[in-house]
Amino acid sequence: MLRVIEEKNNENFIEELNSRSTQDYKKVTKDVEVIIEDVKNNGNKALFKYAKKFDGFEGKDFLVKKHEIEKALEEIDKDLYETIEKAYENIKDYHKKQKRRTSTYKPEEQDIILGQIIRPIKKAGIYVPGGKAAYPSTVLMNAVPAKIAGVKELTMITPVGKNGIIPPSILTAAYISGVDKIYKIGGAHGIAALAFGTETISQVYKITGPGNIYVTAAKKIVSEKVGIDMIAGPSEILIVADKNANPKYIAADLISQAEHDEMAASILITDSHKLADKVNNYLLEMVDSLERKKIIKKSLKEYGGILLTDSLNESLDIANIIAPEHLEILTENPFEDYKKIENAGAIFLGEFSPEPVGDYFAGPNHTLPTSGTSRFSSPLSVDDFIKKSSLIYYSKNSLEKSKDDIIRFAENEGLTGHANSIKVRFQED
Repeated sequence: MLRVIEEKNNENFIEELNSRSTQDYKKVTKDVEVIIEDVKNNGNKALFKYAKKFDGFEGKDFLVKKHEIEKALEEIDKDLYETIEKAYENIKDYHKKQKRRTSTYKPEEQDIILGQIIRPIKKAGIYVPGGKAAYPSTVLMNAVPAKIAGVKELTMITPVGKNGIIPPSILTAAYISGVDKIYKIGGAHGIAALAFGTETISQVYKITGPGNIYVTAAKKIVSEKVGIDMIAGPSEILIVADKNANPKYIAADLISQAEHDEMAASILITDSHKLADKVNNYLLEMVDSLERKKIIKKSLKEYGGILLTDSLNESLDIANIIAPEHLEILTENPFEDYKKIENAGAIFLGEFSPEPVGDYFAGPNHTLPTSGTSRFSSPLSVDDFIKKSSLIYYSKNSLEKSKDDIIRFAENEGLTGHANSIKVRFQED
């Protein structure tokens, strides 16, 4: 089922994995640019055109009304409502600990005040995919940190079909999370509406949330105008396991990621040949009973693999090179082994911490860097919805003590105007 790659060929597999095309944006960029320019210039008129063209939606208004939310709250399965509420509390508790506050300090024995002012981004937009599936977890993971940061106006957009109905689970998650406005719009045209505003949709200052290739391309384009969270590629899981790991659990966890899409990567790194064989046997048993078996099989064939190593330390070293989105450590001492990991979006320790726990319920954000970008970027957090301003105060006496150094710096860089800005303050009229 999965390719078993001997130690000598690991480098070739890693190179192949890291060079895989996340999305061929060139194929859609021209079309997306036309859509964005149309929405920018024609507002709602363009939105209605594209909503009809791409989704079959011909409603007269995109805004979700209060009675629609009330109806969703009545219709949603009560157990599911409670589950969403529990997940919300877990996510809120985790992200509350990330909140920063404005701070100032005075260097010792100096009449100087320095600091950092923390303010929320005033207006933000979140994109929630729609269509064949509903993703209330995406609502929670984007809305909760935004609201904790203090975003005053949080707008959510999500595509709808011809009937114009948003699934009750999506509206419930938005209601619980405190989303301020919800619009029945998606695609590149929805991103353009958030970025530039229309007659009815207010412009935002930052856009977060996942989407298809058109949505992602649109986010890349409008990032010159507004902030975005990240350009995420196909999902991935990497499992580091030793001979004591449970092969059935490993197979199930690899499949859980492979079912996302055909370009998802599911990788096992182990120093146990026996474990590798057992995992492949369980994969063969499990796949055919699952709804998305065609997607899973193609994903495992194209981008899956078992990398065999000589030792656990080598396995951990390779994990750092791949820098995966999700990393499971299924070893005898995961609490020691994870300390050797430098690059990963999220790390899951032990056999009862599978990746779906993080996707839905534990609390940490499931919006994670992909395709090796965890080497330099981080999960979505409260920090993504704040901005910082530096604060500087010097008294005359403090500036006088530093003036020669500042002038020397400025003149060294050839910026005599900068130097003069200091000099004039100490010249006699």
